[in-house]
Amino acid sequence: MEEKPKFLLVDMKVLPEVFYKVVTAKRLLAKGKAKSSSEAAKLAGISRSAFYKYKDCVYPYDSKMNDDIATFSATLEDEPGVLSLFMAALYQAGANILTVNQNIPVDGVAPISISARMTNVTVGDEELLSRLKGIAGVVEVKKLASQ
Repeated sequence: MEEKPKFLLVDMKVLPEVFYKVVTAKRLLAKGKAKSSSEAAKLAGISRSAFYKYKDCVYPYDSKMNDDIATFSATLEDEPGVLSLFMAALYQAGANILTVNQNIPVDGVAPISISARMTNVTVGDEELLSRLKGIAGVVEVKKLASQ
């Protein structure tokens, strides 16, 4: 007998509206527009019991979730503002920063890794790396991966 898949991608047109309302309630909670699950359910137009029944099983599908994500690895001098300038340069190029990991500085430098969605970046890879390398306090920068 064939094993059932754990997940299905289903067009919203054929689903009961309660699933969309559960996603809406979860989004209201995540954005702080509702203070409690009860308030989120009420604002979304569903009962609290419907929200609790489906909240751990219904998620929105974002086709861009894994599109164009890059990870940068860099070594920065242990000076105030260097990491901030690095992230600002990514932002100014149109990157949406998803994760930032910085290790404790050793010998005056700290290794970092930053993952960012690159969908709206307005410059090429070479130009972006050049900008990042040109920041005072940036010792080394590499673009590790793109999905």
